[in-house]
Amino acid sequence: MGEESAVELNAFRPGLATMRPDPGRFLLRGGGTGGMATTALKARAVTADSVPLRPPPKAGAYKVRPNPPNTSLRFYYERGDLPCKIDQKGVKNKLAWKGAIESIDFNFWLPVFMDGVREEEEPYQFIAMDGITQLLDHGGSKILPTLPVLIMPIKQALNTRRPIVVCRMMKVLQRLVTADANSPRPTIGRALVPYYRQILPVFNLLALKNKNLGDGMDYGQRKGENVGDLVS
Repeated sequence: MGEESAVELNAFRPGLATMRPDPGRFLLRGGGTGGMATTALKARAVTADSVPLRPPPKAGAYKVRPNPPNTSLRFYYERGDLPCKIDQKGVKNKLAWKGAIESIDFNFWLPVFMDGVREEEEPYQFIAMDGITQLLDHGGSKILPTLPVLIMPIKQALNTRRPIVVCRMMKVLQRLVTADANSPRPTIGRALVPYYRQILPVFNLLALKNKNLGDGMDYGQRKGENVGDLVS
């Protein structure tokens, strides 16, 4: 037998001091909030000892995000390096290119104009929309190689959650996927499939964001400013 271990003398105390239960601290019948409706909870008077009910915090999924004016389109416009200028001779302004639009470096300038789609000030907004429209109409086979660098500006515009910017980018996407519709083998739409994981989450979030006007008429549908309809 080995040496006996030391005996803990505190384990043999005659008794431990305990607190007598206070009946006033028990939860009485009908005193809880389980199973009560929201109206009943609000109707209950708030005493000095009770804590007022607080509404749950909002997730903020539809909250407008910051949209800093740091686009590359604004940078090159202020530096005077854009390959186009605003022609104000006619009734409606339009972009006049400094050379043949087919000879422009699409790999460089198409992402620049795509980044400018999220601009909310003039003349950057006009330059971006008119420029991206003309580039997609005359790009042809030069558009497909630029898709990997177009995803980031597309994602940045959609993540702003701003209705005007989101609707504008959705219209650009519609024009993008149909840019080679007249070719024998359209490939732009299929080439966007690997990037769905970056684009579709915002679409899934805004798919049901429609205006509930009851019997009223939503003139935004005619203008193409209803986010839910554009997603569909």
